[in-house]
Amino acid sequence: MARKKHKRKSKIGLAPGTLIFTGQQKMEKAVFSVLIYNENGVREIIPKDLDEVVHLIDSTKETLWVNIDGIHDENIIESICSKLLVHKLSMEDILSVGQRPKIDEFDNYIHLVLKMVMLNSADEIEDEQISFIHHKNILISFQEKTGDVFDGVRKRIIEGKGFIRKRGSDYLLYALVDSVVDHYFLILEALGEKIETLETELLLNPGESVLAKLHHLRRETLDLRRSVYPLREVISRFEKIDDTILNPDVRVFIRDLYDHTIQVIETIEVLRESASGLLDLYMNSVSNRMNEIMKVLTIMASIFIPLTFIAGVYGMNFSHMPELEYKYGYFVVWGVMVIVFLIMMIYFKRKKWL
Repeated sequence: MARKKHKRKSKIGLAPGTLIFTGQQKMEKAVFSVLIYNENGVREIIPKDLDEVVHLIDSTKETLWVNIDGIHDENIIESICSKLLVHKLSMEDILSVGQRPKIDEFDNYIHLVLKMVMLNSADEIEDEQISFIHHKNILISFQEKTGDVFDGVRKRIIEGKGFIRKRGSDYLLYALVDSVVDHYFLILEALGEKIETLETELLLNPGESVLAKLHHLRRETLDLRRSVYPLREVISRFEKIDDTILNPDVRVFIRDLYDHTIQVIETIEVLRESASGLLDLYMNSVSNRMNEIMKVLTIMASIFIPLTFIAGVYGMNFSHMPELEYKYGYFVVWGVMVIVFLIMMIYFKRKKWL
């Protein structure tokens, strides 16, 4: 997962609720998109500026979904949230992109934060913080940059499929969170394929490049676990939101979402164990490879030890060595060496050491 450096030090000593963006600016300016719908129809609007968004919030009585791409401008966040009487601490959490998944229930709105995870063009996992403010018939989503996993929800709203247009903004919030959780399964599938590929590489060629890939995979798995694990508590609390804010009919869908979240967490645990197992497999593969090398070297040394002994004996410069005067002594020594070599090779073969 792409590592992010958050400017936490810039907030040291500041009062709670101080609005400072802690991430990296990923867009030149914020982009707004709005969907207004009811059971009978839908309107898709691309507001030109903040004033138009504020006007829609003030005047719309239907279900209103405002999506904001780019949260680096503190003034935009404060202006929109102030219209819904959002607490300063919630605004601060929207701008602090290092938040863990959480849900806060206030008297007149819900604030929910979670991590959206996607694959980039290099097939690496990237995470992005998404914040939601749900207030009566209004749902506002805050994203760090353009691009998300909500195209399926938008399509259902525009085409009127299912019963999403028959329900309110609370069901829309569920649908968006469900879309994020469903996308986790695609990421887990990609991670599983990476683990299978690495396992094959480790068995065939356990080199340093494979070890680097393995460490990167383990880091991705751990980061994904860190992003997803708190979501179980978030969904559990989401289901228990007061009836004045959350329609009781939506609770059955949230319970199903909770089951999906548990399944995601369990799958991540399995993948994490598999990634850790690959490290053990790498160490075993390297050890086995080293054992094979040592085995060959030991056999070679075992063969040359008696030959070296024979050569060493007849290489001594003593005056009285009868074999030195023998006419065919040189050839006899070579014959003995060859015979010793063949005997040892046959012995190793029978022992299945070769």
